[in-house]
Amino acid sequence: QVQLVESGGGLVQPGGSLRLSCAASGTITSINYMAWYRQAPGKQRELVARITRVGGLYYADSLKGRFTISMDNTERTVYLQMNSLKPEDTAVYICNADLSPMGTLFSYEYWGRGTQVTISS
Repeated sequence: QVQLVESGGGLVQPGGSLRLSCAASGTITSINYMAWYRQAPGKQRELVARITRVGGLYYADSLKGRFTISMDNTERTVYLQMNSLKPEDTAVYICNADLSPMGTLFSYEYWGRGTQVTISS
């Protein structure tokens, strides 16, 4: 079965850094893209960043220059490097991928369970 598992969340002081990881496991033919979303209490889910298998990038305008998304050479793990963190970055960060499981030409969206990131002094 295909799963997305996030790691790297935690508590950090304002101005600090964290690196989140999301690993896709299972029988996968290819991944079209992987992405990070976040959702804070009382706010709508927000697309943070997305990377395609050929390296195309998208960032939310407000996060450009502070966050960096990347994918490893297996195209099965995505990272989110977060620098200069602010209290307003506090949210559950959720991994998302569009991929084709082994045995099908169709692609499907998968979601991780999320990892909590808290920025507080």
